[in-house]
Amino acid sequence: MTQEFLEKTEPRHATFKKFMAQFDITGIGLNATDTLLIVPKFPAYAGKEPFTDEILSPGGQVASAMVACAKLGLRVKYIGTCGDDERGRIQMDSLSRTGINLDDVQVRKGCANQSAYIIIDHSTGERTVFWRREESLRMDPSEIKPEMITCSAMLHIDAHDTPAVAKAAKIAHQHGIPVTVDVDTIYHGFDKVLPNVDYLVASSEFPVGWTNERDPFKALEMIQEEYGMRCAAMTLGAHGSLARIDGKFVYSPAFVVNCMDTTGAGDVFHGAFCYAVLQGMEMRDTLDFSNAMAALNCTAIGARGGIKGVAEAQALMAKAERRSHSDFQLRAL
Repeated sequence: MTQEFLEKTEPRHATFKKFMAQFDITGIGLNATDTLLIVPKFPAYAGKEPFTDEILSPGGQVASAMVACAKLGLRVKYIGTCGDDERGRIQMDSLSRTGINLDDVQVRKGCANQSAYIIIDHSTGERTVFWRREESLRMDPSEIKPEMITCSAMLHIDAHDTPAVAKAAKIAHQHGIPVTVDVDTIYHGFDKVLPNVDYLVASSEFPVGWTNERDPFKALEMIQEEYGMRCAAMTLGAHGSLARIDGKFVYSPAFVVNCMDTTGAGDVFHGAFCYAVLQGMEMRDTLDFSNAMAALNCTAIGARGGIKGVAEAQALMAKAERRSHSDFQLRAL
């Protein structure tokens, strides 16, 4: 890897912290505790298949992204709700061991934590998710206070509990704090969130669904132009990621690895993306680095099983094959 890339990954996020923030990043959103069932191959509908392993593992969109940020050396705060059952305790213990500040996590009494049952096809590493979240875990906007947000140099949110994250994003925007968002489907009221987002990193389905424009390039452009965000991007799974910034599209092909489990790959991508933005990295380097971190996470079992550091991502970027999509490759930089 070049000296230029090394310089871009040195801690330079102080440029975002003119107000001397206590934390580099705060995340507001979901956590979950997963039960992983590993099967030799996914059965046909109504079929049967023995499983080889059953693993209890902490995960969740924003919580896992924050773990990735912490392992990359950032000072991290997580805001969310958690059940007081065994799954909730597993989640809280995991976050605490990573060094994440949990002062504003609410443990809801008599409530089960969000859980997921994830079937992992050992032959491909792809997973199928069944999940449940109790209504009593929902965050209310009244529970979001300005001081919870303004202590950080960046805010990362998902789209669940939309009114609460909308309030958090508005507070951040008013204080000049950049906001990144992870969204995979359309939520009622999300139009109140987007005007306060600086970096949209969506699933490949969201831009098309939001705009009713089937061309993903046009869909990203429409969202960015309507809401005035700095960057509109999407993850493309096994084909990498695409972003529109400064009026241009940047495409980063995926890195090829021996995939054990795709669970949490997108969450780690988002954590790495936040880290790279805080370092002031160029968008191509940001996407490459985030793709590498996501790929590394796929080499182990669990949503956080393969989270690595800068050196490991750098090594993968130096030697791994890339898997590109011809349409995206031809139409972007």
